[in-house]
Amino acid sequence: MDRTRIDVMPAAAGMVAGQLRYGDLLIGAGTPYKWRKLEGWETLPELDNGSVPRPSAHGSFLGRLLSQTRTVALGEVIVRAPVEQLGLVVETLNAGTPVVEDEQPLLVHIDERGPLLVWARVVRRSVPVELGYAVGTVTEGAIEFEATDPRRYSPAVQQAELGLPEPCLPWHGDYGHGPRGIPASTGDRTVHNLGSAPTHPVVELHGPVDTPRLTNATTGAVLEYEVILDPGEVLTVDTGAGTATLPDGSSLLNSASVASWPEPAFTLAAGCNALTFRAAADSTADPRAAAVLRWRSAHW
Repeated sequence: MDRTRIDVMPAAAGMVAGQLRYGDLLIGAGTPYKWRKLEGWETLPELDNGSVPRPSAHGSFLGRLLSQTRTVALGEVIVRAPVEQLGLVVETLNAGTPVVEDEQPLLVHIDERGPLLVWARVVRRSVPVELGYAVGTVTEGAIEFEATDPRRYSPAVQQAELGLPEPCLPWHGDYGHGPRGIPASTGDRTVHNLGSAPTHPVVELHGPVDTPRLTNATTGAVLEYEVILDPGEVLTVDTGAGTATLPDGSSLLNSASVASWPEPAFTLAAGCNALTFRAAADSTADPRAAAVLRWRSAHW
């Protein structure tokens, strides 16, 4: 599923500090559901450390650090409603936190920085039925979410488009000093990941183009496919999911060149990323050819 196609901005726009939104369920300020403790949100997820001890020397060989699943836990949840409405309020909470197969958007807004987004499922819900229930109050409730992707994302989707480099004009004569028109495409562009964690873009390669190649010069990562895309044909590369598909669903993973990196290894690093879009050296640049990227800035 292409998550960059899911617009969460309308849900995020109306939120205030102290609120969480899971799907259609709003929790926090201005709702019957209050909370006093949020764990796992501003905490770095557990890390798998790939460093291994040196067999005959002090220290270790440096390895990669890979983050594990993020668990977000709401603790000391309080539910208050008129006693004749408490059952409906609790049922609304239960209906909004069901057991589901697919992760849902979870927006968390805790301060002036605004809401951030993870994709999560509810793995625990506790609504204690004690003496206070009889007077319309539930205390010490809990809701626990699990996000298999531990990165927190900006709700807004960013987009950038690159065309192929256009050939220069022959400067053999005197063309005067009048207006020069719109600059030609250079095939180069700098894009920005405004967070602190690498993010996986969705890349659309639009034909007509022969052997499209997208390079992130900042990280050295390359996506290149030995295929000729016809006019109007689009190859969609979801780097997070590790897929490369045509509109009919057929996979072109086996068309990746030997220079191409594995799709999940192509990321936009935190900060500036210098991208280039190229085609086969002996092909003619067509202005309809393009590489279109969509991504959300990612935060640890």
